[in-house]
Amino acid sequence: MTVTSVTVLFTLNSLMRLDILAWVVGIVLVAAAIIFAYMQRREYRLLTGDLALLTKMMTHSVEYDLVLKTMKLAVWRLDVSTWSIVFESDYRDQGDSLPLPPGSKIGDFFAQLPPEHAKMVKKGLDEMMAGRADDYHLQFQVRVPHSDKTYWSEVYATVDKRDSQNRPLVIVGTAMRIDQQKEIENALMDAVYHAEESDRLKSAFLANISHEIRTPLNAIVGFSEVLTQVSDDEERKKLIDLIRQNNAHLLHLFNDMMNMAKLEARGGGDLKITSFHLLEIFQEILAKFQKKSMQSGVPLEIAGHHQLPELKTDRDRLLEILNQYVDNALKFTSKGKVTLGCDRIGDKWRIWVRDTGRGIPADKCNEHLFDRFFKVDDFVPGTGLGLSICRSQAITINGEVGVESKFGEGSIFWVDLKVHEE
Repeated sequence: MTVTSVTVLFTLNSLMRLDILAWVVGIVLVAAAIIFAYMQRREYRLLTGDLALLTKMMTHSVEYDLVLKTMKLAVWRLDVSTWSIVFESDYRDQGDSLPLPPGSKIGDFFAQLPPEHAKMVKKGLDEMMAGRADDYHLQFQVRVPHSDKTYWSEVYATVDKRDSQNRPLVIVGTAMRIDQQKEIENALMDAVYHAEESDRLKSAFLANISHEIRTPLNAIVGFSEVLTQVSDDEERKKLIDLIRQNNAHLLHLFNDMMNMAKLEARGGGDLKITSFHLLEIFQEILAKFQKKSMQSGVPLEIAGHHQLPELKTDRDRLLEILNQYVDNALKFTSKGKVTLGCDRIGDKWRIWVRDTGRGIPADKCNEHLFDRFFKVDDFVPGTGLGLSICRSQAITINGEVGVESKFGEGSIFWVDLKVHEE
């Protein structure tokens, strides 16, 4: 074999080895590329999954916070092993809610509750610890820190974690301010009470008024029929006087009913505040009751003419109160006198009517004297509305009514009005 042939064969063999090597290298590179691509794709999937999970968690947190903010809740967690309580989120909008720093003991929380409410909350936790309850729902009051005020809280709680013996390890719950809810509940309870009381008063009113109206009506009808058959002038005069008295009594009954109905419907209407001298009202009362005073033989007097003040209030309402006082005083006084007067007591004017009549027994001389249909003597004609109207009228002019009496010696009724300094 010639040198040229050997060279050619060597060259061909070299080329073949290079080609094989290239193929091997290529295959390795392709395999590496495939493996790299696979790893990249796998890593991509993992990252995508983590991102999706993170996104989901972030979305859940936003929704979670949104619910808490919407419901205005506080979330708390109680570690049973240490009895420490932590408020993790607090979206209650009132700034005076009880703030508990992290790691506070449950005893610190109980200390801010009224004793009876702390006992109730502790009992709920004991029920859960004993395994007799998985959750609880309570409403209780909490003291506002550094204040004598309290607010209402509504709490839901449940067991979050238990040990191998099924004993609670962690208790979680929510707290909500329910002051407005309690106000509504109280308002509804008051409305129910007033509705029931109104129904009771209406029944009592019908029972009382039917008798009170029937009595003067029967007298008017009966005396009117007899009047046509009487020829004696003196007897006719007596019958006419009796008819007039019963007419006046009937008119007084209807005035009381109309005044009470007006107060019930509109609170008595709008106030008409004017300035006037008290002596003017006293003189007007004397003129109105002059005839009744003369008939009963009980003089009606004014005490301290020159010391009587000038007032600024609703004149008509005050006049109505004093008219009622004087009318009652003359009704229950058979000897002595009835006196009108006024004294300065602190920042108030006390306008009073004093009589020397029969007085009021101690067991009946109390705040109930001004209740509707309350009567000291059931045998004395009247609806029992007069003093109740006085109290209602006094309230409308920011006044107060009261009475002092000694049985057998007389009484003094008053209305207190705030002094208006010029």
